Amino acid sequence: MQRRSFLAGTAGLTAAAHLARPALAQGEANQVLRFIPQADLSILDPLNTTAYPTRNHGHLCWDTLYGLDLDFRPQPQLAAGHTAEDDGRRWTFTLREGIRFHDDEPIRAADAVASVRRWMLRDTHGQTLSQRVEEIRALDDRRFEIRLKRPFGPMLDALAKASSYPCFIYPERFATQDPGRAFTEVVGSGPYRFVAEERVSGSQVVYRRFEGYKPAGGAVSLTAGPKLALFERLEWKHIPDPATAAAALQAGEVDWWEQVAPDLRPLLRRGRNITVDRLDFGGTVAMLRPNHLHPPFDNPALRRALLPAIRQADYMTAIMGDNRDLWREGIGCFPEGSPMASDAGMEALTGPRDFEVAKRAVQAAGYKGEKVVMLHPTDIVNNNNLTAVATDMLQRTGLNVESATSDWGTLLQRRANKNPPGQGGWSALIVLFGGMDLANPGGHPLLRANGQNAWFGWPTAPKLEELRDQWFDAPDLAAQQRIGREIQAQFFQDVPYYPLGQYLIDSAWRSNLTGHRKGMALPLNVKRA
Repeated sequence: MQRRSFLAGTAGLTAAAHLARPALAQGEANQVLRFIPQADLSILDPLNTTAYPTRNHGHLCWDTLYGLDLDFRPQPQLAAGHTAEDDGRRWTFTLREGIRFHDDEPIRAADAVASVRRWMLRDTHGQTLSQRVEEIRALDDRRFEIRLKRPFGPMLDALAKASSYPCFIYPERFATQDPGRAFTEVVGSGPYRFVAEERVSGSQVVYRRFEGYKPAGGAVSLTAGPKLALFERLEWKHIPDPATAAAALQAGEVDWWEQVAPDLRPLLRRGRNITVDRLDFGGTVAMLRPNHLHPPFDNPALRRALLPAIRQADYMTAIMGDNRDLWREGIGCFPEGSPMASDAGMEALTGPRDFEVAKRAVQAAGYKGEKVVMLHPTDIVNNNNLTAVATDMLQRTGLNVESATSDWGTLLQRRANKNPPGQGGWSALIVLFGGMDLANPGGHPLLRANGQNAWFGWPTAPKLEELRDQWFDAPDLAAQQRIGREIQAQFFQDVPYYPLGQYLIDSAWRSNLTGHRKGMALPLNVKRA
């Protein structure tokens, strides 16, 4: 899956009247970049959420041991290199010289060890790695080792992953905190400092270049190579209303809009000095995630009962319109473009669609009228529209649905609540992930079915877990694909979530910006043309 972008971090205000003067039209053009993110930054800790604004914030403020180049090959970042011995059971990593945190303290092996340990508790790759770890320890200030009970082939791929969740390196005092308890202070290891005193919740986030950052060598490629902080100041301007965001870009009051609303693409393409282009050719997959901890979705028969009511085209047209060049249906548990994608079990989604069949199946599964609380964020266009379609679908199949409307930040807080729906919890929500995050069973957050340690929704599916573990030990791509088919067939039995289709996103920016980094939406390596 080819991915490309150029992004620069940004800030958010809720009305055009409050926006600052145009950045690139002024004398400060090479110093300030103003950007409209897809949503507000509501959580600062990258291990506390998979929300993409927090991920992008993480890549600004922290660095990783390894990065991925355009061919998805891991390349050293904070690491100078490594050795692998004893048939892959002993890995020794060496940090680069002269790398420092934002408080000017050196980045030590002890910081890396604590960061990897914290990451392993949360990340899907990391959780599997942790089951194979015998010991992880610092050898000196620049070297640490990971000893394994059994080999873990994707070690470097896991440490280099760019999303959901990246293994950022934090100071040891932060990395020893439980990832379930988010830290609120940012002491980074990356190219930009977070300016806490200028943060305005729901409106603005500001970053300044960290002069003490020491970039990696090599060529810029996805998240590998030097991270070039080409602006002194980055401002994220959260503008939830699409028309206001488009007007701000047209007026030159902002420089970049991360996700253009579909109905505004033609308008912006006609705009003078505005470029509209594809941000991510891997696409975004929409999913409906039920909460497996509480009725009614703790019942696998009821989850299966809803499958005949899933019409992926309904969801895609709700956000992308009738232009099928922009979206795909017939999407299973792996996105189009993934080597794991297959037709296994797909008749569950491609067979005849019938709400009445689903309604009868819901009753036959023993539904007792339990309230279904649907989390509904109203300040993000795609999530809002998809949630409306999903709510209607659930109601038409006979479920007692209540919409819990809120802003995106409130939803992120509530989705972590494991209480029953009547006690502040929830029953279902819409989830959007990029194709990179879902391409294989190792990193796919919503395929993990290890109960309380799974992604929000917390499914328990032992057979899925067993197949996933087999996938890690598969000797070649053909074996991985065979297991991938088995995983998808089992997926339609356990139904950890409902695939709703895959779509493409456009971004828009002032034409006097140029980008160097191809890959996912990262706030680096953007400069004025």
